[in-house]
Amino acid sequence: MMDVAAAAGVSQATVSLVLSGTKGARLADATRGRVLEAAQALGYRFVRRGTKAVPGGQSTIVFVADETSTDPWMSLAFEGARDKALEYGINVLMAVSHGDADVETNIVAGLGKLPILGLIYGTILTRLVQIPVALADRRIVLVNCYDEHREHHSVLPGDLLGGRTATEHLLLYGRRRIGFINGQQGVDAARDRLKGYKQALASNDIAFDPALVRPGNWEPSSGYEMTLELMALDNPPDAIFCANDMMAVGCFDALKQLGAIVPDDVAVIGFDDRNIAQYMHPPLSTLVLPLYEMGRTAAELLIDAAGGLHTTPSRIKVECELIARGSTARRRLDDAEATVAAR
Repeated sequence: MMDVAAAAGVSQATVSLVLSGTKGARLADATRGRVLEAAQALGYRFVRRGTKAVPGGQSTIVFVADETSTDPWMSLAFEGARDKALEYGINVLMAVSHGDADVETNIVAGLGKLPILGLIYGTILTRLVQIPVALADRRIVLVNCYDEHREHHSVLPGDLLGGRTATEHLLLYGRRRIGFINGQQGVDAARDRLKGYKQALASNDIAFDPALVRPGNWEPSSGYEMTLELMALDNPPDAIFCANDMMAVGCFDALKQLGAIVPDDVAVIGFDDRNIAQYMHPPLSTLVLPLYEMGRTAAELLIDAAGGLHTTPSRIKVECELIARGSTARRRLDDAEATVAAR
């Protein structure tokens, strides 16, 4: 499966989702096609499990989330974990703790004699966490978070690669002066998406210009304000990468106010693939934040561990799929034009 992933240019998790025929996974048709072609060329046959059984009679996974109301991410991860667990006849229960260690302790205490296979512990922001003592002796897989000493499996989004992919997508369409509106300072996602942006520029021999980077806060208001600042530069950007879709909403508003046309004058790309992205005018190019796939992966790791598959705890990064839409869809340059544009 790793060979197929390398040949198709995707993650191993994506290969598994495509070849297993997983329903609900948001993957582009082109990605599915690349995976199937690579598997056929390599003669790979997907290994399906035999009769799926509940390990040791343990029939319940508890999904502890810090928040579900402010963002959809933990709900998506829960759905992924639930769908995977149901393939084995395992139920998944969700509990919301609001990050309160006392509440988490009470959640575990209230489980009583339920046949608990293990816990999935998830956070809406990708971050370092400390597992409460009451949970520490349980079998745990972390989603969208990680522990300092790598004592547990953690499943994380590939934010750095996603930032690079978003920037390279803009470069592919001839954009050479790319602004970046980042998210909240100190947050892992903001740090990694900025790293990916810088890597893409360096790989294409484009000097990093700090003037093109503006701090945001994930909200439309900062996307609006920072876009006005970027467009007021003596040499304004011809593309703007917003570190999330909500800031891209504000970016669109600012560009419209300035009379700039997306994507003819300024291309815009976001991140997260929120529902609003496809309904913007033009529809917003973005990258999927793969919480559904992350939840599935977490459940599978937990079930494997319960079934006696002992592996060293690892940090698994799940690919953030590019969804190209109208906000970046200027005609792709041929090699000759690209050379001229680069000069």
